[in-house]
Amino acid sequence: MPSRLSPIQEQPCRLLPPALVCPLGDDLETIANALFSGRRGLVHDDAFTPGRPLPLGRVSCLLPDPSRLTAVHRSRNNQLLAAALERLAPTLEAYRLRCPQARIGVVLGTSTSGIGETEVALAQRQREGAWPADFHYQRHEIGSPACFVAEWLGLDGPAYTLSTACTSSARALASAKRLLASGACDAVIAGGADSLCGLTVNGFASLEALSDAPCQPFSINRDGINLGEAAALFLVTAETGGIQLSGYGETSDAYHISAPRPDGQGAIAAIQTALDMARLPATTIDYLNLHGTATRQNDSMEALAISQLFDDTLPCSSTKALTGHTLGACGALEAAFCWMTLDAGRLPPHVHDGQLDPQLPPLCYASAGKHNACRALSNAFAFGGNNIALLLERCDD
Repeated sequence: MPSRLSPIQEQPCRLLPPALVCPLGDDLETIANALFSGRRGLVHDDAFTPGRPLPLGRVSCLLPDPSRLTAVHRSRNNQLLAAALERLAPTLEAYRLRCPQARIGVVLGTSTSGIGETEVALAQRQREGAWPADFHYQRHEIGSPACFVAEWLGLDGPAYTLSTACTSSARALASAKRLLASGACDAVIAGGADSLCGLTVNGFASLEALSDAPCQPFSINRDGINLGEAAALFLVTAETGGIQLSGYGETSDAYHISAPRPDGQGAIAAIQTALDMARLPATTIDYLNLHGTATRQNDSMEALAISQLFDDTLPCSSTKALTGHTLGACGALEAAFCWMTLDAGRLPPHVHDGQLDPQLPPLCYASAGKHNACRALSNAFAFGGNNIALLLERCDD
């Protein structure tokens, strides 16, 4: 007898068009033009590292006036989310017209929340002996992003924020699928945001993980990451058709506080779990968005893991070369790039200096061009050996 599907496998999980604010732009057409042409969105900036300009993926679009945010949620992180919500508004309004009684939840991922504003306030306190009059500790609490979105939209359903470093917003999408399967929600606003700040830039600098030049994922010359910021949101619904989140896999290595397990077994298990949930063999995947940080250890681990699951004809690319590593936002942002790949029938090219590392297992690095992809996989790996793979599938309406 065929095995029964689990409630999560049975549950439709449609990802409606994403709302993005990132270093490549703030509307899907502009972002697609940069993504599919391989145009980097990095600027050199020493705002966080005086005297050491670094390539950073800054959001340059005009953000909503912070005065529109309540004082306890007034941060750049939430401004990024507010901008993404403005872009999500037509999709959300159309859904509410279709389903006026829908119960809508919020699940977001972040690693910075509003810590940047606390850095400014702390500096003032050190100079003047008192906190700024408008300082609110809640701005940098991890829960702030989801509470802000729920408040902004007037939602009273489940609203929570996950913080598992670079897997945070990918896990938010997996959580959205579980909320739909549990019957707790009819739809979920899921994704994440992270903003550039001194804590993360200097933290990665102290780990000697930052590159002073545009990063080179999987190159023999790779020497570290570029950092970026972004907000990426989906309206996730219990509807069939469109682009579905068909599977996800989550594992934890507990190997090291920051380094990945070198043999890639945690990554392999996450990817295989996503394939199993979607009931698909590895040979059916048409595109793979690599985590691809351009650090020595992460790229080595990921190349090894991919080579053990897929043959060397699967097109893959790391889009962090274009946006920088957006940390807690990267999982949702790169899932959105997979969504755009399936929707547009085009591949994001793998951008680096063209000098592949001969010590890495060979992968098929994508070139720009048309590609009728039906299924895409997106990897995210985080500190502490926290791994997730998301499997997106284009289905007939």
